[in-house]
Amino acid sequence: MEEPKNEGLRGESIKALEVAGSPANLIPSHGEGIQAIIDLADNAAGYELLVMPTKGLGDGLPENVPLLVDRRPGGKVESIKKQIEDYRLTPERRKGTATVTTLQSFIALTNRHKDEGSAIFGKTSWPEPKLTAVIDYHDEANAPRRCEHRIVYSFPLTDEIKTWIDLNGKMMEQSDFAAFLEEHAAELASPFDGETSEYERLFKERFSNPIELINLSRHLEVHVGAKVKRAERLQTGERTVEFVEEHLNGAGEKVDIPGIFMVSVRAFMDGEPVRIPARLRYRLSGGTIKWFYQLYRWEFFLRERVQADLEEAGKETGLPVFEGQPEQ
Repeated sequence: MEEPKNEGLRGESIKALEVAGSPANLIPSHGEGIQAIIDLADNAAGYELLVMPTKGLGDGLPENVPLLVDRRPGGKVESIKKQIEDYRLTPERRKGTATVTTLQSFIALTNRHKDEGSAIFGKTSWPEPKLTAVIDYHDEANAPRRCEHRIVYSFPLTDEIKTWIDLNGKMMEQSDFAAFLEEHAAELASPFDGETSEYERLFKERFSNPIELINLSRHLEVHVGAKVKRAERLQTGERTVEFVEEHLNGAGEKVDIPGIFMVSVRAFMDGEPVRIPARLRYRLSGGTIKWFYQLYRWEFFLRERVQADLEEAGKETGLPVFEGQPEQ
């Protein structure tokens, strides 16, 4: 009897499966084999790019955020911001701090970058006064911004004001003081009428003009090395010092000493002059005399100059100004 044809085919199929190898090469139906297939599938999947919506997470976020999910065992969810930034052709936003050395440069650069939310802050007190323009400051609608783009003007001091401040209250030999007055003659000024009446009444002393002060310096040069015979203050507030020249056998000469003079000096680079009243002082000891001056409320007058510059910056830029410092 002949075998059915399908039986022969079935037998050949069984033989083919047996030739294919061990049962490990066959598709498993349960146990460790199934897990191996799952692991292979996961490893084959690798990374997956997902988009996460940000609704409900607060202001200041884009609608969606791309994330990279590592699908392999132990994998993590990672941001791809760095990878994206590597391909950016221009900066994401303006940030950084520019430093300028004059008020006019501060105004010009602020005008170049400002927007409707920009603001100017001024630290007006001594030491280290400073103007800071925050270009990306929070706007009037209270929308928060990063405050990362700034322009700073730190009021660099002139050598002249540094000298006046450094020598303030320090005693000098007569020859040194005479030389100091002549060297800084250009920084002396005549008092205004209101200044004369105010400070003569305050100090009960006479105000000097620049010519008189220069003449005094020349008198002091003449009497360098001379001893002081007498120093007196008159009821009018005027003071005199009487010098004795030993080689003239004790003959003396009186020198009239004013009590107040006006300093007018540019305190900051390319800035406007600051007027500071100063008191002329001396000390007698053993027939010798030493001279010094005292700047009256000089920190107050420098602060007034900074406040005026802050107001000018606001006027020239059209931005709001605040006395203080912005958030760090």
